[in-house]
Amino acid sequence: MQKLSVLNPKTCAIVKQLLAEGNAGELQKYFGSRMEFGTAGLRAAMGAGISHMNDLTIIQTTQGFCRYLEKNFSDLKKRGVVIGFDARAHLSSGGSSKRFARLAANTFISQGVPVYLFSDIIPTPFVPYTVTHLKLCAGIMVTASHNPKQDNGYKVYWENGAQIISPHDKGISQAIEQNQEPWPQAWDDKLIDSSPLLHDPYAMVNKEYFKDIQKQCFYRSINKETNLKFVHTSVHGVGHKFVQLAFKAFDLSPPFAVPEQKDPDPDFPTVKYPNPEEGKGVLTLSFALAEKDGARIILANDPDADRLAVAEKQESGEWKVFSGNELGALLGWWIFTCWKNNSRDTHAIKDVYMLSSTVSSKILRAIALKEGFHFEETLTGFKWMGNRAKQLMDQGKAVLFAFEEAIGYMCCPAVLDKDGVSAAVITAEMASFLATRNLSLSQQLKAVYDEYGFHITKASYFICHDPKVIQQLFDNLRNFDGKNTYPKSCGRFKVSGIRDLTTGYDSSQPDQKAILPTSKSSQMITFTFANGGVATMRTSGTEPKIKYYSELCAPPGNSDVEQLKKELDELVNALEKHFFQPEKNKLQRQTEEV
Repeated sequence: MQKLSVLNPKTCAIVKQLLAEGNAGELQKYFGSRMEFGTAGLRAAMGAGISHMNDLTIIQTTQGFCRYLEKNFSDLKKRGVVIGFDARAHLSSGGSSKRFARLAANTFISQGVPVYLFSDIIPTPFVPYTVTHLKLCAGIMVTASHNPKQDNGYKVYWENGAQIISPHDKGISQAIEQNQEPWPQAWDDKLIDSSPLLHDPYAMVNKEYFKDIQKQCFYRSINKETNLKFVHTSVHGVGHKFVQLAFKAFDLSPPFAVPEQKDPDPDFPTVKYPNPEEGKGVLTLSFALAEKDGARIILANDPDADRLAVAEKQESGEWKVFSGNELGALLGWWIFTCWKNNSRDTHAIKDVYMLSSTVSSKILRAIALKEGFHFEETLTGFKWMGNRAKQLMDQGKAVLFAFEEAIGYMCCPAVLDKDGVSAAVITAEMASFLATRNLSLSQQLKAVYDEYGFHITKASYFICHDPKVIQQLFDNLRNFDGKNTYPKSCGRFKVSGIRDLTTGYDSSQPDQKAILPTSKSSQMITFTFANGGVATMRTSGTEPKIKYYSELCAPPGNSDVEQLKKELDELVNALEKHFFQPEKNKLQRQTEEV
């Protein structure tokens, strides 16, 4: 115990205090089970013990990852890895993203592996960008994205520049188990400062990334002239500087930054949750600044700047916050239109692809059908879209765009992950272009739906901290009218098809086997209804939530939007009442209180 106190006096003091109090319950929480390493890497609260993010668990994780990479890459000591970090910090345990990143760098350097460690905070997309740009073996980003302030995370990218998928997660997890004893000098991160193996990619990436995203800039002259004003918030995260640089790269006047939120602050003092997805509460200060400065559009990044939310002031004076699906529709339309206007080869369309996750709107499918390019859906999460995009690109295909409803957009092939910086500036160029046609984003969205068919979506979640209740809820759906029978209806809505990606069942396939990969470790069931509605229920990999996503699609020409919305509202109410049963299962609803 004496030795440990030298290594991290803060976490040691926490444990000593619990021992002195005889607090077995808390000690069990801290040391009962190790954080699980999955395809999303690690995500947990910072604090003492093996169930939390701290110096020791970061060292152990990196030792395992290092050994796994050594096994997979004979040239690891030539190519190396990149490590980035956000601005999170936790005073009571001494943990911070920067400290964790330096400990991880020290682990690799001690084994003779070159490390490209960013010298300052960066957006998450800079890590996959650097992996690809420098042809490295892997990347690590220390961030908990938009999670609560006490959390941190350890996100891992493979040599292809995409997040890891199975079986790498299992291989890394086993290697962590086998390398838990800290290596000599594992804690002494000062050693890296004098090592010839340490490189800082900050200046190079800041130059090259902004050069690469300019390939998506098509209306520089309009950008220079536009009178449209934008407000940007980085919600106390890393995005401010980089969005300003992106606007400069596109020749747009810089957006007004929300002063109270533009500088990184690990306490996120002005918001309840630092997540622009959670509704208007996060944007309160942005609305006020936009009113003051006469800006019509708000761009909001989450704290690690890989997501983007957009709001626009309507004719009525109200603000409309676009859903992830609505912005996905706009960006998909815009990026395809720009490609079409700039492509000299009409045959090239057969090699054009767009992707979205299975719980996102199928608007891209509708656009693809009419315009003649390819659309593919993947499992939920950018790890699947990034890996699939890379496969397609290696076959000579052009992947123009990918998105997920959780406000994640991949607008630029240089980053095979969601990127809120490039998405922000491309949205600004799109809005500036539309303004020259006297069109708002909302009006253009309606035009997209008029042309390709209305796609009305509604998504929400319930919070549940008891894994047994979640398991029981999904077991009930799989044994609804007796063993191994799914529901035939949901209230007045008849179920016409079921796909269960936990068990691999799909009623629409001839052999009743799902085409998309299945995972027994997470819950996910999709119901198709006779009225054309689709609803998916799934668990979250990083939060104690059961999420649902619903959509009603109408063919072009059916413009009774209010009727469609009413029908979808009724379907969602039935889904909540009959399938979630919130009262019986003591589920807590999503609230707008942010």
